[in-house]
Amino acid sequence: MNFRAANGAGIKLKHVDIIIVNYNSTRYVLKCLESIQHHLQKEIKADIHVIDNASAENADIIKKAFPGVMVHKNRTNVGFARAVNQCMAETAAPYILILNPDTIVGKGFFERMLAFMSENPHVAVAGPRIMETNGMVQGSARAFPTLLTAMFGRNTLFSRLFPDNPVTARNVLTGCGDMQNPRPVDWVSGACMLVRRRAVCEVGMFDDGFFMYWEDADWCKRMSMKGWRIVYFPEAFIVHHVGGSCGNGDARPLMAFHKSAYRYFCKHSPYGDNGFIKALVFGSLSLRFCAVLVGRHLFKRR
Repeated sequence: MNFRAANGAGIKLKHVDIIIVNYNSTRYVLKCLESIQHHLQKEIKADIHVIDNASAENADIIKKAFPGVMVHKNRTNVGFARAVNQCMAETAAPYILILNPDTIVGKGFFERMLAFMSENPHVAVAGPRIMETNGMVQGSARAFPTLLTAMFGRNTLFSRLFPDNPVTARNVLTGCGDMQNPRPVDWVSGACMLVRRRAVCEVGMFDDGFFMYWEDADWCKRMSMKGWRIVYFPEAFIVHHVGGSCGNGDARPLMAFHKSAYRYFCKHSPYGDNGFIKALVFGSLSLRFCAVLVGRHLFKRR
């Protein structure tokens, strides 16, 4: 599929709401905001919102360091999806940039992303190329999850040991085909996604039944069902400090990951109403959770 070129001169709507959810990641947030400040062009109006989900850290230093940033404080950790929804409901810019706190935006990010969205009005969500700190490209463009995703997803042991296997290639799309140019995909990572407000008004916001994880896949699925396009846009990039927004040693994000995977299955699988298969999937995800937890413990001991 061809897309119109992202020429910076083609930006018609220059107003974007930037939403960052913080939970004990304040030092990353500060670096993220520095990169935004450094690369944001004067002609682009950006309202920056940081939603703090009851961090143990002092989030007030964000406001002191960046007086123009709007800091919203929740009394409890309401989760990623609900925090983003709170902010989307109170804002009105034609574009919404959802950004993880542990990210750094690259040079030319804003003008390229906004120009692309402006020139391609059928696109609801665009996700940039996401680089890890070691220079590797993160598998942020993916096919909608299936039962095989548990074994062949981006972070599974099998995919790490055999990254070029054909099943993983069908799940994680950044390593196959032409990924140097804009390409339609099923979904892009919520670590960084630029979203068209008009699509949100039609489809709705995040399903806040997802505390964290898989809400991005669910959202893109619902967008696609309404005829909107989801695009991987590698001409713009960010750097992602993987795990910076949730401690790698904490079992709670792992639990949330598996609970959300089960919710996604129940919502979108053709077998989501089958009691036997639901029980089978629930049991399999529970076993996977335990196996990953034990594996982490053994790895730490070594």
